[in-house]
Amino acid sequence: MKRHVILLQAAVILLAACSKTMDQTGLEKNPQRMSSGQIDQFIKEQLAQKGSFEWSTASTDMVWSALQERDQVLSIGYKPASVRDSDIRLHETDIQSPEWKEARLAVMQIVLEEEGREGKPLTEKDILEYDETVLPVLNVRVRQWSTIHRLRSSELVRYAEPMGYEPAVDQAKVSSSSGCGSNTPEPLVFGTDYSNILPGAKQSWNYAFHKIPQAWQKSTGAGVKVFIIDTGSEFDQENLGGSFNQGYSTGRTIERIVTLPRETFLGIPTGPVETADDGCGHGTAMAGACAAPRGTDGASAGVAYNCNLVTCRASSDVLIDASREVRGVSDAYINAGNRADVKIISMSMGRITSSSQIRDAIRYAYGKGKLIFCAAGTSFSWTSGWYGVIFPATMTEVSAVTGVRDNDPYTTCTVCHDGSQTDFTIVMERGSDSQHPLTLASYGDVPSTVGGSSVATATAAGIAALVWSKYPAYTRAQVLNKLIQSSSNYPSINSSLGWGKIDADKATN
Repeated sequence: MKRHVILLQAAVILLAACSKTMDQTGLEKNPQRMSSGQIDQFIKEQLAQKGSFEWSTASTDMVWSALQERDQVLSIGYKPASVRDSDIRLHETDIQSPEWKEARLAVMQIVLEEEGREGKPLTEKDILEYDETVLPVLNVRVRQWSTIHRLRSSELVRYAEPMGYEPAVDQAKVSSSSGCGSNTPEPLVFGTDYSNILPGAKQSWNYAFHKIPQAWQKSTGAGVKVFIIDTGSEFDQENLGGSFNQGYSTGRTIERIVTLPRETFLGIPTGPVETADDGCGHGTAMAGACAAPRGTDGASAGVAYNCNLVTCRASSDVLIDASREVRGVSDAYINAGNRADVKIISMSMGRITSSSQIRDAIRYAYGKGKLIFCAAGTSFSWTSGWYGVIFPATMTEVSAVTGVRDNDPYTTCTVCHDGSQTDFTIVMERGSDSQHPLTLASYGDVPSTVGGSSVATATAAGIAALVWSKYPAYTRAQVLNKLIQSSSNYPSINSSLGWGKIDADKATN
């Protein structure tokens, strides 16, 4: 009898051992698969407690589960063992140097060993989703719990996190509630919604609250290039094409580029080639608010109507939730950072969870001297019930902008987020009827309107262009200081609205 008990116990132990994962240290682990609901609940708790969510606070089980719940693409930041995280200057890092190449090779070897444990040996092309030539980052498909465990234990790894996981949302609602498809011409009231200005353009009602017309007497943004990271710009909108130079807007340039990669699987394209065309409408609206021409066709004039412009399609909508959108945004910041002619970057998109890969790219661009504006957040279906500042506006390297009402500069717009990370505010909602500022529609010369912290951010970027155009020899710090000192709360700073409402006239003095 005793012999049968021993045999039974041995069988149970054997079966248990077969279900376990063993890493290189001999640690046995039963991966605990977590549901999206459990992961989302943890994210929400972290947001409530800390105001932000970092994947470094999640367990290995959670990171592994999040990968399996989405597309299995893991973002890995690597470094040589001898280099401290705090000493890394991404804009000065050469990942082709021997020590960085060795670190990459060693990290890749960890992934290949663990992912190949249960089958034939793998090569890099079997797991690499996107190749990277600038940042010390790997984007690989990972299925094994042990891979994540080893990576997170390695002194060569700065981070290892799900690239495309965001709390579960209805994608149709994301697009419809985030400005996609709504950038169409609207009926507007002369004298209330806009005023007519020479040589034949419309001026949005909210410009007066920032003394933008007075600032135009000193600067129109000439000579400054703004890089807008968004959903692109509509090819059918001539004011961002062949009619970009008209009326009082002359001698400037516009470029339309795309960094959003096509859909892939293990590096093999599975979707159509992406173009710079705006399939959402949001990017067109942001470009119009910042830099639309002061022309003769009756369209609305942008804040910096003589600045140069780059519109970059980095995402399909304003929620950066897919792995390819993270890659698109990351590449956009690298592109802008590497361009000596770009001074200002504006992005009116974001996400709930932090992305270390996007953070790396922003720090890279910041290290190159760029002045960066990001939207503090707008409440859509995917941010329902949470009004804190979204990522990446939470970063110290960017200026976070939100929107306020005309009748109370200390009251945010109906759907605008705020918080301690907010730097500036822009009046973009009329208290009497919730009207929003004018901008370019996706087609034609009749303006549309656009709201949220999105338009506030594009407007702030336009004002910064006015300042830098007036003072072309200024550094980023000097331009930023001009904006701070011209804002309504200066010399104090509000706990949730930062320096407050920017005065463009004062900033260009």
